Amino acid sequence: MSRIILVAETGADITAEQAREKGIWLVPMHVSMGDKTLDDGTFPAEEICAYYDRTGTLPKTSGSSPDDFTKVFAEIHALYPDAHILHLAYSAVTTVSYQSAVIAAQGLDYVTSLDTRHLSAGQGLVVLAMADRLAQDPDMTLEQAVACAEELSDRARMCFMPRDLEYLRAGGRVSNAVALGGKLLSLHPCIEVLGGRLLAKKKYRGRFESVVPQLIREYSDREKLDRSDVAFICSTGMSDSVRALAEQEAARCGFKNVHWVKTGCVITAHGGPGCFGIAGFAQE
Repeated sequence: MSRIILVAETGADITAEQAREKGIWLVPMHVSMGDKTLDDGTFPAEEICAYYDRTGTLPKTSGSSPDDFTKVFAEIHALYPDAHILHLAYSAVTTVSYQSAVIAAQGLDYVTSLDTRHLSAGQGLVVLAMADRLAQDPDMTLEQAVACAEELSDRARMCFMPRDLEYLRAGGRVSNAVALGGKLLSLHPCIEVLGGRLLAKKKYRGRFESVVPQLIREYSDREKLDRSDVAFICSTGMSDSVRALAEQEAARCGFKNVHWVKTGCVITAHGGPGCFGIAGFAQE
């Protein structure tokens, strides 16, 4: 095993199977529905949509607490006392998780946290790629690992497009008037992760099935994405027709491998069902 063990939040949308396979430890983020708070990853994202359909109220999400990190750090250290823990954090400007990890690591010289400035599949790409690098070079020093993780974070790119604006409206991120106008005009904003923040950029107009291939083509070219691999992001409710169109466009754009990442509870609570997104690395 590498002398460095990776930790990330469940909001990175890394599956439990991927985490086990690559030796990644996941720290739970949280979702509150009414008076009940659950750990992200312990229940299906479909329950987010079912709760909203039933109550008209969006579940609330929250970052990992210092106690969440304390438990994971202690368990890792008990099992691997000679290892260094490298926490590749969910964007620090969007959640308290990074600060929680810093608090939990006070006095622990075997923990380092790095803000990836990414979330969901973007963060997941960085963490999974870093796990592969450590597997290839298990003698990598901490300084080398931090530099590698920073380079991967710098090259990672991610955007997503909600199928409609209903969940953004319900969460207070857009007004009722904007949501109604978007529905009437078939507008789909492309939301990009830039400097760790979620920023609405270009608005695509038309049927979702029509604009998804356009988004893939334009975003991939503009960001000069590496064509060896790309991750397509989908939330619950993604139609088979959209998946097929996305894969066809990926082939036309020259992508050799396409990986689908299903959003967990945290991202689903913000974007709603049927979202589509892209995550990949810019060419070196």
